[in-house]
Amino acid sequence: MSPRLVSLGGAAAAVRHALSRMETLARWIAPPVLRVALALPFLRSGLTRWDGFLSLSPATLFLFENQFKLHVFGGEYALAAPDQLAWLTACAEIALPALLLAGFATRIAAFGLLLMTAVIQLVFPDGWANFHLYWAAMAMGIIAVGPGAISIDHWIAKGTVRPGSPRAQR
Repeated sequence: MSPRLVSLGGAAAAVRHALSRMETLARWIAPPVLRVALALPFLRSGLTRWDGFLSLSPATLFLFENQFKLHVFGGEYALAAPDQLAWLTACAEIALPALLLAGFATRIAAFGLLLMTAVIQLVFPDGWANFHLYWAAMAMGIIAVGPGAISIDHWIAKGTVRPGSPRAQR
């Protein structure tokens, strides 16, 4: 074999090794970073919705009763049960990001925020390119990849006994 082919083979091996190390590092870092990145905008919004413990702010009620409209089939329609929807949204904007940050029920929380993003898209159709696309992509990424090793879900899964596993047969 020529020395040039050997050096190319060595360079290719070095590149493969570097890519493997990058992948290992990303498997640890990407899931919690995705969880934080998706949680923050919803949590920030959720914190503005309250005016004391379990009391919605007047601004939140005003927005849901008067400002927010569904944009479907070329028309604008008022939200059904706006006060209840405001309360549900305010709770979800606190609870779902908290679950994501802890890495607990992660895929369910990400799916909930994906559904919220879809509804927000119907209320603010012009926000797709600026916000909604990124929120949806992060939520789907979390659903696909899972919570990662730095999460309560991971610790629960590690401690779970599965039928047929060596721990279950003891």
